[in-house]
Amino acid sequence: MLQIEDTIISLDVIESHFICDLCKCKGECCVDGDAGAPLEKEENDNINEILPLIWDDLSKEAQLLIEKQGISYKDYDGELVTSIINGKECVFTYFDENGVCKCVIDNAYREGRISVQKPISCHLYPIRLQKYRDFTAVNYHRWSICQPAVKFGSKEGVALYEFLKEPLIRKFGNKWYDKLCEAVEHIKENK
Repeated sequence: MLQIEDTIISLDVIESHFICDLCKCKGECCVDGDAGAPLEKEENDNINEILPLIWDDLSKEAQLLIEKQGISYKDYDGELVTSIINGKECVFTYFDENGVCKCVIDNAYREGRISVQKPISCHLYPIRLQKYRDFTAVNYHRWSICQPAVKFGSKEGVALYEFLKEPLIRKFGNKWYDKLCEAVEHIKENK
């Protein structure tokens, strides 16, 4: 484990290799699972605000579900998560011409139509955060559907924390990420 500020980072985050390979996994992490994507309260509020701007991008099934229960619900742990269609895909998913599952929010953000980014839990995946009273645990969630990403990351020599630089900075800031990189270099030098 590695501590930076009020985070405890699993060594898997710095030692494992990873690059998403959407051509192989088809974005299965947005479809499979036992609940929707974790949401922070502020994210839930922000998405509700921009919902009219992405409404027409949503599937009819997603629109009906959102009209019925909203964009989110509390899962079995009492955590706020995105609504999911028929126990499967997130309401904010769409499938491109190649059958790859993608995010409506992320697409609209990248096109400059909205200023809200996709939930940080999605942006950080396969890193999962667990908040405790005095710290936040930063862990690597291993899932068999991500095996192509592990192989691709290993082939290219890209560590998980490097691949997820943008969302890690989004969540924790540039100074935190710089400290992480310094700690990684220190660990490498002392091996």
